[in-house]
Amino acid sequence: MSVALTGKDTIILDTRILSDLATGDVANLEFPNDLVDAKTGKNGNTIFAFNATGKVVNATIRVIRASADDQYLNSRLYQYLNDPPSFVAIEAEMVKRVGDAAGNIKNDTYQISGGLISKIPSVKENVEGDIEQAVSIWAIKFANSDRRIG
Repeated sequence: MSVALTGKDTIILDTRILSDLATGDVANLEFPNDLVDAKTGKNGNTIFAFNATGKVVNATIRVIRASADDQYLNSRLYQYLNDPPSFVAIEAEMVKRVGDAAGNIKNDTYQISGGLISKIPSVKENVEGDIEQAVSIWAIKFANSDRRIG
């Protein structure tokens, strides 16, 4: 029987530990491309090829609107917009802590680098109590990713 207990995860952008996280899925990493491509030819011969775009990561981070973390991300956006060639790419680390219910903990760590903010956060005004109006959703595209469990 396997058990996975999770909690007290950490999200770090550059060297900043994010703490102004919103509700629901506060951080999400998605890998939109396959790491390998394959093509089968005559007689069932198949060629496999590494696809470097398989290491590209689309990250979504949900923070409290106008919080210190939101302001930090906004400043990083404007660093890029003000002078794209001099921009220092974003680096990030997401650590998911996983316990086995016997006191043992492993860290499932994603290290991602080469990041650029890919969208300006949307905004809305709502008069019916929609809490999403107080959330900034940041989309960041990263060029490289590595995963370690240990």
